[in-house]
Amino acid sequence: MPAYLVVVDRRSAFPWTKPNLHVVTARDFVTNAIPAKLRDPRIINLSRSHEYLGTGYYCSLLAEARGDRVIPTVKTILDLSRRTLYRAALPEVEEALRRKIKRLADPPETSFNLTVFFGRADDRRFQDIARQIFDLFRCPILKVQVRLKETWVVHAVEPLALEDLKEDQKPQFEAALDAYTRTTWREPTARPGMRWSLAILHDPKEALPPSGPRALQKFIRAGESLGVEVDLIEKRDFLRLAEYDALFIREGTALDNHTYRFATKAEAEGMPVIDDPNSILKCTNKVYLAELLKANRIPAPRTVILDKRGLAGLEREIPFPIVLKIPDGSFSRGIFKVGTRAELEATAEGLFEESDLILAQEFMYTEFDWRVGVLNRKPIYVCQYLMARKHWQIVKHGQNGRAEQGASRTLLVEEAPPEVVETAVKAAALIGDGLYGVDLKQNDRGIHVIEINDNPSLDQGVEDARLKDELYLTVMREFLRRLEGR
Repeated sequence: MPAYLVVVDRRSAFPWTKPNLHVVTARDFVTNAIPAKLRDPRIINLSRSHEYLGTGYYCSLLAEARGDRVIPTVKTILDLSRRTLYRAALPEVEEALRRKIKRLADPPETSFNLTVFFGRADDRRFQDIARQIFDLFRCPILKVQVRLKETWVVHAVEPLALEDLKEDQKPQFEAALDAYTRTTWREPTARPGMRWSLAILHDPKEALPPSGPRALQKFIRAGESLGVEVDLIEKRDFLRLAEYDALFIREGTALDNHTYRFATKAEAEGMPVIDDPNSILKCTNKVYLAELLKANRIPAPRTVILDKRGLAGLEREIPFPIVLKIPDGSFSRGIFKVGTRAELEATAEGLFEESDLILAQEFMYTEFDWRVGVLNRKPIYVCQYLMARKHWQIVKHGQNGRAEQGASRTLLVEEAPPEVVETAVKAAALIGDGLYGVDLKQNDRGIHVIEINDNPSLDQGVEDARLKDELYLTVMREFLRRLEGR
């Protein structure tokens, strides 16, 4: 049974005596005056102040600096400090909350508060909601304010101190504390013989997934050959995420959907994750990428960042035809080619309804786009994506929702032009050390980076055409390296 170190402001605030709990004051903890016999203790920070730079904040900060596991973490403290920071993590909780209230025989009328002790609810009707809240914000005691507006929503989540508890809540806290410290909250799911477990997030219904079903099975087999158990999970499995040691996202990413929440949660849990939140944040916005490439003198097509007022003189900076892009398009979506002033104004008007800023880029005709896959700052494959039939992009989206893709040719890295590979690796390094697909065009003016994609395609028959199973093993070895390096 692991040893727990409970940090409190005053010893008198914690009247319970437990064989596996050692109680210290926040002052002693900050000065490192803690029992030397404790080895790798788990820290339960019950300090009253959770304000930024307050005593409770410093207790968690120092625990993390010493390499100890602590609840709440500094990130949790900061996330709970502002509603705008934790709001994005609540959609799944609120959806479950509405379903629960709808089934209640005696539902609340307009509002109620829920107190959560280590994932246990003071109102047993909402136990599943309490578990979800604790999984998002691992804080010993939480007050959850639920309000009926147009629909039921979580109005606020805030940490509570022992001193905030009513007398009838203290036995509930003690029971929850006992349960939490007697058991491991999340047991690894790996089978015997498997050292690690990895979750692959995918959407079976996605029209253009980055890895299809057969490729996903190859990832599973590659992982297992290295002692990593690989499970396929979906959006509904958000609350199971912390059961795993690592996360690999294999569905289209966006800042305003569950993929970013999965990545953020994984990072907060200390899990190796591809794509990491920072990569998603940077790669999904073409305005950011355009400015990043320009600032670092990476060759790219002539690009202008536009607001509505900048449209008037655009053709003086970029001749027709002009490519217009919304900032967060993917798989050739949200990208339009215009050849006249009338087309420019009509297309831009629609795009400005979605975004205050759009991109205008010079059109470069090429028979194919280069794609260089980069993992941990090293190239792992090179592809030539040919344009879709009778179209100027590699993917042609039909009005019926179907997409037609051009053919492809795959090369080993050493077979590709060195300047293409070197430019791609240099561009990807501006984002981080994750997995990226760098798209480039080559013409008589040289090599030009079109964009840097997080979550690039790794699919059977295309990106693996030359490396075969070695491509999947390469990715799994990188996860293994990160897991063993934690």
